[in-house]
Amino acid sequence: MTSTAARLPQQERSRATRARLLEAAIGCLSELGYQASTVAVVAEHAGVSRGAAQHHFPTREDLFTAALEHVASQRGEELQREVDALPDGTATTEVVVDLIFTLFTGAFFRAALSLWVAAAAEPALREQIVPLEARIGREVHRVVVRLLGVDESIDGVRETVQATLDLARGLGLANLLTDDGRRRRRIAAQWAHILDETMTRD
Repeated sequence: MTSTAARLPQQERSRATRARLLEAAIGCLSELGYQASTVAVVAEHAGVSRGAAQHHFPTREDLFTAALEHVASQRGEELQREVDALPDGTATTEVVVDLIFTLFTGAFFRAALSLWVAAAAEPALREQIVPLEARIGREVHRVVVRLLGVDESIDGVRETVQATLDLARGLGLANLLTDDGRRRRRIAAQWAHILDETMTRD
């Protein structure tokens, strides 16, 4: 067996292990919170050894920031695919806004919130989370601009897009304890009406 042939399965196994750890990290943060989500706990949920987890992510901060970045990228891509899959003429502002609002519910948002709260009290974690959140925020903003089909060169459009994201986060917080889907959809409809009146779509 050549060295190249031997490396390929090992590289694939390594990528698979890393992916399992990232998914497990989000799941643990969402369900257990930051304090209870140790590297050992995440490794157990991922079905790998603690040593394997620490090989990929030397510290807990490394693991959770990588998980947040990984899932944020995935969710942005999924959001774009969901819009692309809609029948022609049905990707209305209301539909897009509802999808954006939904982005800030579920396991990913709960996991991110756990990290934000922990980072407020732990300087080592905050040093990694603050620049990461800035990068994620810029990417999510770009995705939303693209989905809404708006022109940021128009005065006020950038701020209105950011207001959409801020509103989505607030609704996501309201959804943490009880299912707030019905109210969220009503607000999405009203906010979409406001967007259509204030921003120019392509």
